[in-house]
Amino acid sequence: MQGDCIFCRIIRGEIPSKKVFENEHVVAVEDINPQAPVHILILPKKHLSTSLEITEEDAVLLCWVFLAANEIARNKGVADKGYRIVMNCNEEGGQVIFHLHFHLLAGRHMLWPPG
Repeated sequence: MQGDCIFCRIIRGEIPSKKVFENEHVVAVEDINPQAPVHILILPKKHLSTSLEITEEDAVLLCWVFLAANEIARNKGVADKGYRIVMNCNEEGGQVIFHLHFHLLAGRHMLWPPG
């Protein structure tokens, strides 16, 4: 159920990326404009434009996002110190690409509030 956005094209391998994780549900790639020493984008393979499109049918998909994040954090050596997962929804929420995605940020102290 992919669309033709840039993230769908990355998932299909049409646009080069530095993939760090993949399973049947999600792909994770290094962000090309990192905001932390570790900045990974976790992309559900199912195209959902925003979190507002999530339904009960997507519950398992969201679980896979967090399982992927845990594995990536361990593999990158940041699990014990900590990491942040960010998801933006719509323009005022900071969303730029309209394909549901999650930012895993780590490798530095995260401030609060974030924005």
